Amino acid sequence: QVQLVESGGGLVQDGGSLRLSCAAIGRTFSRYTGGWFRRAPGKEREFVAAITWGGYSTYYADSVKGRFTISRDNAKNTVYLQMNSLKPEDTAVYYCAADDGVLDIRRGASYRYWGQGTQVTVSS
Repeated sequence: QVQLVESGGGLVQDGGSLRLSCAAIGRTFSRYTGGWFRRAPGKEREFVAAITWGGYSTYYADSVKGRFTISRDNAKNTVYLQMNSLKPEDTAVYYCAADDGVLDIRRGASYRYWGQGTQVTVSS
C-alpha cells in the first residue's frame, strides 16, 4: 500500500503561484507514475499533469500547459506541481495519484492510490 499526502494548497491572487507537494508514505514509489488531478465545484474530476517514474516524460492538460510544471524527487518519495500564472478557473481541490503500470496516464481510473486532496483557491 502507498499512502499519499498532499500539501501546499491555499489562497492566492490571480497571477500568483503555488507549489503542491505529494509525499508517498509506506512504500517507495520511485517506480510509480505520479499524477495530479483536480475537481472544481460542480464539475467532474479532470486530469492536470503526470510524470513517469523516471521523470523522463511529462504530460499536461492543455489548460495548464506552459503555466504548471510537474516534477519529482524519488530520493524524497515526492512529486511536485509548480503552478504559476494562476487563474480563478484553476480553483479546485487538487489530488495526487500514483500507480505502477499505468495504461492511460490521463485517466483517473488508471491510478489505485490517491491523496486526500488540497484546496487551491485563486481570487480575482
